[in-house]
Amino acid sequence: MHGLMMNSPLTITSIMKHADRNHPDSEIVSVTVDNPRHRYTYREAFIRTRKLACALSQYGIKPDDRIGTLAWNDYRHFELYYAVSGVGAITHMINPRLSHDQITFIINHAEDRLIFVDPLIVPVLEKIIDAIKNVELFVILTDMAHMPETSLVNVRCYESFIGDGAEDFEWPEFDENTASSLCYTSGTTGNPKGVLYSHRAIVLHSLAEIAPDVFNLSIREVIMPVVPMFHVNAWGIPYAAPIVGAKLVFPGAKMGDGETLQALIEEEGVTLSAGVPTVWLMLLNYLEKSAKTVASLRRVIIGGAACPLSILIDFREKYDVTVHQAWGMTEMTPLGTVNTLKPGMENIPADELNQLKLKQGRFVYGVEMKIIDDDNKEQPWDGLSPGLLKVRGPWISSNYYKKEDDDDTFDKDGWFSTGDIATIDENGFMQITDRSKDVIKSGGEWISSIELENIATGHPTISEAAVIGINHPKWSERPLLIVVLKENEEVGKEELLAWMAGKVPKWWLPDDVLFVDEIPHTATGKIQKTKLRKLFKDYKFPSS
Repeated sequence: MHGLMMNSPLTITSIMKHADRNHPDSEIVSVTVDNPRHRYTYREAFIRTRKLACALSQYGIKPDDRIGTLAWNDYRHFELYYAVSGVGAITHMINPRLSHDQITFIINHAEDRLIFVDPLIVPVLEKIIDAIKNVELFVILTDMAHMPETSLVNVRCYESFIGDGAEDFEWPEFDENTASSLCYTSGTTGNPKGVLYSHRAIVLHSLAEIAPDVFNLSIREVIMPVVPMFHVNAWGIPYAAPIVGAKLVFPGAKMGDGETLQALIEEEGVTLSAGVPTVWLMLLNYLEKSAKTVASLRRVIIGGAACPLSILIDFREKYDVTVHQAWGMTEMTPLGTVNTLKPGMENIPADELNQLKLKQGRFVYGVEMKIIDDDNKEQPWDGLSPGLLKVRGPWISSNYYKKEDDDDTFDKDGWFSTGDIATIDENGFMQITDRSKDVIKSGGEWISSIELENIATGHPTISEAAVIGINHPKWSERPLLIVVLKENEEVGKEELLAWMAGKVPKWWLPDDVLFVDEIPHTATGKIQKTKLRKLFKDYKFPSS
């Protein structure tokens, strides 16, 4: 027997209709090339979104067509999120920070018909245009007065393009499992892989995200997503914020500029922001130098890479801002865990609390997780037993788009293998201890590079740290610590290692420390350990 409930489809269009009707006056503020502070309401945004949808239909865009975007966080990209998926096509967000070869592969693999591109990113396309196969039209995200000169052919201005559309566009109805959007993994090994999201997955993920112990969103929040909209849907914020009617602040191409971020926070009253650790290091450095503050900011969500202890402490002690770690993956839409405390945990000793807050957090409802050993045996939730982390749930990918090879990433029972090594404690807090490819195996035992990095960045002189395994004649591998010092700070190798002693087993301590000016990062802000291993492939420990 089935329940007697209406079967209304969970679609991205339903989010838009809800926000348009219930939160029409909430604001969206953007930094763009043609306007340093564009401002309009949800009502105005969705009028333009209907015009864009009409223009797409008039052009001949059909259901399942892929429409590429090479754009920053701003109101025009927001309109594309809703209009493309709303007509039944697939919004394909492309990371402009990837290599030219990767961008070419992604566009061709997705078979994008149209590409909407920010003026600042047009030169990227000009360099690869001869290798792009299927794109019929390039639409530049600006008005006629700011159209750049370009060698691209078949080019239109965005404002002219949507000017052809009518405001009374009727949104089509379709099944909630219809594909809505497409993101590609960063492809650290091999070609990037496409993750194809459904309307249902996006809506369920958004509903989970607004919950109090997740992102705790409401109409009272002013949210600035610094995580790019091409990076797993800006962690779902452009979908979740309209559900509750929160004001949105988009920093455009200025996502890595501390001065712009501080000004937006102060002038727009930002209360919540989200981004990767490198962004917050830049902001904190700017605040330190300028002696400015972020008085309205209450919470920061950090993901994409492990959060250094120094960021957590600086935000809390200098600016009264609470940091929450979150963890997920492109394949997970992306949310998996968020670090929110259980009642009473705020009263535990400070050092213990800091270590707890460095964990990736508790599972979000809708995400099922387990950790397994090499024999596929599930590990206990004791905070000590590490294993390979597997996940499954309604917003987790079941396979890759146009997958051409077989592997064990997705098993027969529907579990997705994340490639992360993790522990889960008795309170349900998950902690990533390493990527399976990054774990250091010394004398047959595992050493967590992430835990060593977290400890090193807790030292007051260290800005950023990375740990990689280096070949060793006796132990197979030993850890090498690579650090970047904060500006005008100094610390010696022996002093740093002595400070780390006692915080991990003695045999975990790095065999050497190298001081560098910068550590390479991937296009999504993660430490690029593959490049570090190449850079130091011939390195020999002093005692080896």
